[in-house]
Order: sequence, then C-alpha cells, then structure tokens
Amino acid sequence: MSQSEHPKEKLRKEALHTLDRVNAESETVAGSTFVRMADRAKNHLSAADKDEDDRIEVWGSRIGRGLGVVFAIGLAIYLLVTYVLPNT
Repeated sequence: MSQSEHPKEKLRKEALHTLDRVNAESETVAGSTFVRMADRAKNHLSAADKDEDDRIEVWGSRIGRGLGVVFAIGLAIYLLVTYVLPNT
C-alpha cells in the first residue's frame, strides 16, 4: 500500500462511521417522536389525566373524546367528498 492510499482509506472509514452514527441517531429521534406522540394520544383518549376515583368523569371524557375523533374523521371525509373529488 502506498502512502497516498493510506490517508484516503482513513478518511473513507471516518466518513462511513459518521454516516452510520447519523443514521442511527436519526432513527432514534424519529422513532422516539412517533412513540411519544402515540403515547400522548393514547393517554388523552383513555382520559389518563382525569381522577380515576370519579368514574363518571373518566367515562364522560372517554366518550366525548371518542366522539370528537369520529366527528373529525367524518368532517374530513365530508370536506374531501364535497370539495376535492367533484373537481377531479
């Protein structure tokens, strides 16, 4: 191996190591963000922020939040059918 190839090989190894590290860190950030958002949605819909001793408040929150999700999905479908699909 000549002297000119040795520094290039060292640079190549450093670049590959840096790319591997960036790839691993980006997966961790994206994965943890998705998991955190899913946990927040699950806790919100299950009324985890309400007092567990008051069953009426807990079930009322769960029903209300569930109906809110159903309404939002229905509204999105209605708007899609009314304003987007007739134009195509």
